[in-house]
Amino acid sequence: MSEDSHRDGAERAGRALLDSHVSEDPFAAAFKATRMPMIITDPRQEDNPIIFSNRAFSELTGYSQDELIGRNCRLLQGPDTDPAAVERIREAIRQELPVSQDILNYRKDGSTFWNALFISPVRNDQGDVIYFFASQLDFSGIRHREAELASARQAAEETVLRQTTDLRAALEAKTMLVHEVDHRVKNNLLTIASLIRMQARISTNRTVKDTLKSVLDRVEAMGMVHRKLFTMDDVARFDVGEFARELVVDVVSALRRDDIRITMDISPVLVPANRASPLALIVNELVGDAVRRGLKDGGGLIHVQVRRLNGHFIISVSDTVEPVPVDPEEQQFGRLILETCAKQVGATIEREERGVETTVLVTLPVGNIAEGSQS
Repeated sequence: MSEDSHRDGAERAGRALLDSHVSEDPFAAAFKATRMPMIITDPRQEDNPIIFSNRAFSELTGYSQDELIGRNCRLLQGPDTDPAAVERIREAIRQELPVSQDILNYRKDGSTFWNALFISPVRNDQGDVIYFFASQLDFSGIRHREAELASARQAAEETVLRQTTDLRAALEAKTMLVHEVDHRVKNNLLTIASLIRMQARISTNRTVKDTLKSVLDRVEAMGMVHRKLFTMDDVARFDVGEFARELVVDVVSALRRDDIRITMDISPVLVPANRASPLALIVNELVGDAVRRGLKDGGGLIHVQVRRLNGHFIISVSDTVEPVPVDPEEQQFGRLILETCAKQVGATIEREERGVETTVLVTLPVGNIAEGSQS
């Protein structure tokens, strides 16, 4: 069939469609006047040609009605039209089913638009499909905004990724620096401890020996703090509970007494690294006080508690020992250290003595160490 004959057939089908409706029929008036682009095709003719289109469709596509009649809708397809979308439309028409599909179409001048296409079969009284009715909606603006949003989102994600990478690198550099500083401090403390130990070893004065041993215990406690900070992945936080556990075991092991019994009630309590030193010294002084008052001479029971309780962080050391004379200066110095460290972290100290049992309780509000604490 020639193109002219094909067009004539489509025109006749279009006129027949309109002739079936009286001039007053709102269908024809609405179809022509609506602002939504619409077309009607005739599947009973070869290649399912357009037999009618309204003015809105011509305004959308740039094709006049004369240019559209007798042609298949594929004239709106172009190089970037998705073949899969086209195939879904063709398959729905072959199966005589309604279909909706977003598709990239081309105007007569070659410009593109995103078309929200809706196609429905129209059946006669016998159920045969006699027409396909199609409406279009240009949603290019929405699509462009989506593309802009996607581009903006991608740019934001790239910025976040870049900044995250920079922050991670900065954090790694800071962590390495902190590790290096802690490593050097730890080495310096070890050197100081070695010098004190050497001096104590060669000294013949008992008072000097005891004084140096007292200083050495505290230096070694600080060395343990920095060793733990140096070996932890998170250099910003320090586990007071784990430190207390290791300190008690180390101190008691060094005493080499089988008559010392240790009990513990310890939970992980993470605090900011800048709180590590005063809290570690508090633990060290509490344990050292028990040792000086009789644990190293006659053995006994020592109970250590580190945990959170009712919104407070507590460190408690209880001991049951047969008391021995204590150097008053050493005792005064130890309590001065305890009080100074407690003041640094805003803690209170309570001491209770009942016969041979002594309990020292250090309490501070969780808010004072809230940066890194957990129960």
